[in-house]
Amino acid sequence: MNRIVVCGLSNRALGMFITPVLTQYAHENKIVGLLDSDDRRMELAGESFPELRSIPFYEPQHVQQMINETNPDTVIVTSRDDTHIDYILKGLENDLTVITEKPMVTNANDARRVMEAEAQSKGKVIVAFNYRYNPFHRKIKELILEGKIGRVTSVDLNWYIDTYHGASYFKRWNRNRKFSGGLSIHKSTHHFDLVNWWIDQVPEEVFAYGALNYYGKGGELNPSPADGRYCSTCEEKLNCGYYSRWSNRRNSISVKDDHIKGDSIEKSSQNYTGYRPDSCIFDHEIDIEDTYAVTVRYDKGAFLSYSVNFSLPYEGYRLAINGTKGRIETTEYHEPSRIPFPYPEQTIDYYPLFGSKETIHVVQNAGGHGGGDPVLQEDLFLGIDPTRPYPILAGAEAGAYSIAVGEGVWRSSRDNRPYRIKDLLKEISHSS
Repeated sequence: MNRIVVCGLSNRALGMFITPVLTQYAHENKIVGLLDSDDRRMELAGESFPELRSIPFYEPQHVQQMINETNPDTVIVTSRDDTHIDYILKGLENDLTVITEKPMVTNANDARRVMEAEAQSKGKVIVAFNYRYNPFHRKIKELILEGKIGRVTSVDLNWYIDTYHGASYFKRWNRNRKFSGGLSIHKSTHHFDLVNWWIDQVPEEVFAYGALNYYGKGGELNPSPADGRYCSTCEEKLNCGYYSRWSNRRNSISVKDDHIKGDSIEKSSQNYTGYRPDSCIFDHEIDIEDTYAVTVRYDKGAFLSYSVNFSLPYEGYRLAINGTKGRIETTEYHEPSRIPFPYPEQTIDYYPLFGSKETIHVVQNAGGHGGGDPVLQEDLFLGIDPTRPYPILAGAEAGAYSIAVGEGVWRSSRDNRPYRIKDLLKEISHSS
C-alpha cells in the first residue's frame, strides 16, 4: 500500500490526484495526511470527499510533523507554485517519492537545489507533465523514434491561449512573478518539456522577446485607469470586453482556475481565505508578460522557434518538426465550446523528404489534457507501464530544463541578450 500525503488542496489536487486515488487506485494507494494554509480548503475538500474528513490535516509549518506522524511513502505537491520547493526538499530530506504538478519550481536556482537534494536522497522526484501523455503527443514521439524524419533539425511551435483562459492568469496570483515565475515558467514549461522530450536533445541557449501587450496598466481595452478593482464589485465590468465576452448582466463570469473549485467569482471569493480570483486584469501590480517569441538552441543541433500569446480569439497550437528525412505537422483547436467557428479534426501529417504526404488519424481516449491525464495517473499510481517501449514519466532533470528555458525567456526579454542554460542552472540565483 502506497501511503500518500498531499501538500496543497487546490482544485488540481482534488481532480488530478485525490479523485483517482480514492476511486480507481484505492487498492494500491491510501491518503494518510493533508496539508494546506487555509482551513476552509480542508472543509471544502471534505464536502467533496467525505472520506477525507477523518484524515489528519496540517498547516505548512508542520510538514515534518505530518511526515513523522503519518509515515508516508509519497508526497504529492499541488500548492501555489512558489511553495513547491519547500515540500519537494522536505520530501527528499525524508527519502520519499515526490510527485509535483508542473512547474516543478519557479526558478532555475531552485531547480538546481532540487537536483542536488535528489542526488543526496534515497527518494526521487516525478514531475506530472501530463501533456506528454496526450495520444497525439505520444504518436509524434513514436514517429520520431521510428526515424520517420531522421535527425531533428528544427521545431516550430506556436501556442495560442484564448481570452477566457489567458485573462484568468491575470486575475490571480499568477500575475506576480514572485509567485509563479511568470507565464514562461508557469505555462510554457508544458511546451518546452514537450519539445525537449520529443526531440531528445538538451537545451543549451535561449534568446527571446517578451511584452505585456493586453493586460496590466497599459492594456488598450482597459475601460478606465482606476486601480485595485475586482470583477465581482466593479462598476465598469460591462464596459470590459474580457468580462462581457464570457458573462452576461445577470450571471457572473466563471473563472478558469486550477486552484479553486469551478464556482462563480462571488462564491469563490467567499470560499477561500485571502484568495481573490477576480482581481482586475488591468492592475498596475502585474509584472509578467503575456506575449513571447523565443529561439532555443539544442546540444545536437536542433533549433526551436516558439511563440505564445495569452489573448487570442481561440485556443490551440500549430506544430512542425523538421528533420533530415522529412517533416511532421499538426494543428490542435482546443476547448471546442469556446471556438465560434467550424474547425478541422486534429490529425498528424507526415511529409517524407521525397514523396507524398501521409495523414495519420490518432485513436483518442477520454480525460483531461486530451486524454493524457488517465494514462499518467496509471503510471503514477500503478507503476510505469512495462509494455511501453520508451520513457515518458518525467523526473527532476526534465523539470529543471523546462524551468531553465522558461527563466531564460523572461530574463532574455528583459536584458536583450541570450542566456545559456547551464549558467542559469549553476550560477544565477533567484535574487539576482
